[in-house]
Amino acid sequence: MKVVSILLFYIALSYPLSSISTENEIFQGDSVYMLKKKQLEKAYKNESPQNIALKHYELGEYYRTALLYSEAIEQYYESLRIVPERDALRVDLTNTIASIYITHKNFEKAKDYLDKSITVSKKINYLKGLGMAESALGTCFEKEGDYLKALEHQQKSVLIFEDLGNKHQIAIVNENIGSIYEDLNQFDKALLYFKKSDAYFQEHKSKDRISVLNNLGDIYRKTGSYQEAVEFTTKALNLAKAYKDLDEQESAYKDLSEIFVDTKDFEKAYMYFQKYDEIEKEVLSSKNLKQINTLQTVYETREKEAQIELLTKQNEITNANQNLLIGGTFAFILVSGVFYIHLQRKRRDKNRVQAYEQKLLKTELDKKAIIEKKLNDIIHLKTASLTKYSLNIAQKNKLIADLSSTLTNIASRPGMEVHQKIKMLAKDLNRELNQSEEWDEFMNYFKEINPRFFKQLNSIINENLTTTEYRLAMLLRLKMSSKEIASILRITPDSVRVARYRLRKKLPIESEIKLVQFLQELK
Repeated sequence: MKVVSILLFYIALSYPLSSISTENEIFQGDSVYMLKKKQLEKAYKNESPQNIALKHYELGEYYRTALLYSEAIEQYYESLRIVPERDALRVDLTNTIASIYITHKNFEKAKDYLDKSITVSKKINYLKGLGMAESALGTCFEKEGDYLKALEHQQKSVLIFEDLGNKHQIAIVNENIGSIYEDLNQFDKALLYFKKSDAYFQEHKSKDRISVLNNLGDIYRKTGSYQEAVEFTTKALNLAKAYKDLDEQESAYKDLSEIFVDTKDFEKAYMYFQKYDEIEKEVLSSKNLKQINTLQTVYETREKEAQIELLTKQNEITNANQNLLIGGTFAFILVSGVFYIHLQRKRRDKNRVQAYEQKLLKTELDKKAIIEKKLNDIIHLKTASLTKYSLNIAQKNKLIADLSSTLTNIASRPGMEVHQKIKMLAKDLNRELNQSEEWDEFMNYFKEINPRFFKQLNSIINENLTTTEYRLAMLLRLKMSSKEIASILRITPDSVRVARYRLRKKLPIESEIKLVQFLQELK
């Protein structure tokens, strides 16, 4: 409990106050979790396998909404263990598990589950589940760059939903098809499918329209229709604000920044980029807090359940001791010969007390093990946040560097009236790129998770390391690719390879051991 509270306090200091959840939202999360737990316990008492499977699935959905994917998958697996082979719930479960693997870019695993889902759907003629699986399978192939297979599965999905008369799902799949054509640079076809999708969502006032409007704005930007691009992206932004959808607001601000870069209106581009950066930090903060609040709710609930169970056992033992004492006293009064038996019972009572103390000790050890597990979960969560933070640095550096380069090129044209102003803006951007505050903040994050890493690294090096080599060592320990490291350090991939070679020479590494493996094994 203390560790969770400390972590909550740390996050509160690290992010803007506007992104922190209110107490009412936390209490609401508590009540939802408790309701799901009680429903699951009731299902087990009634011994209804179908209902037990359904409640495990619903609890998994609660975890998935809170972005706790490992806990969600654990509940889905429990449900799969119970639900019959030929059942619609099995299809929904495998589709949902596949969606989580798609989110984490594990497309091979996702396709395995989707193939199982399609097989069961066909056997039981569950068309909705089949349509969802075909669409998700199309998404997998799109992400892998196999656009022909992606189109094939998305079109199968459309036909299924047309047979069902499910126009909402047809609109979603049309948007997916539009995205595929956009990846293929077939913008006319992409525009056609996005407009089909937008027409339905506009008519039915659906929140799903936000994503389609952003896609339409992106198509118009790529085809040079900047006025239409601004119009549709602004509509998406306003609709996202109305629904209080921070993810879509972030996407809209980013797209508006790119539009004004293309039109060389760099003041507006920079303004929208700043808003995008603010929303991005707010989204990251909100997601982290949501995960922490859910973890805290789960931990506190389990701790309370353990305390109740312990008190119940204590009460049972107390009652048993009282009964034994009354019985022994009564026997002593009736027959003095029972005295020997009474002594034997006292000896047994003593053994029971010792056994109880041992159980109490075991309970305490189990409690410490739970706390240790929660600490590990929190470390994994902070490690994931650190990795995402480093990628955010890379993305920000790239966009600022592109803006700076463009501004410098314009400033080299002395005939323009904005010559001096743009030159000063480029100077400011370059100064922003050279600031070290982000690296200091990144170093603090890293030291919290790996407190002994630098001390052990310094104890084994053959030569002193440069600042860049220390940074390279940190990024390699986080399993960053050479491309990602190049973007973060603002050097070329070839320079990264040279830097890795020089770092390896300064470390006592055997030839058969990889540099990343060596850094990972440092404690």
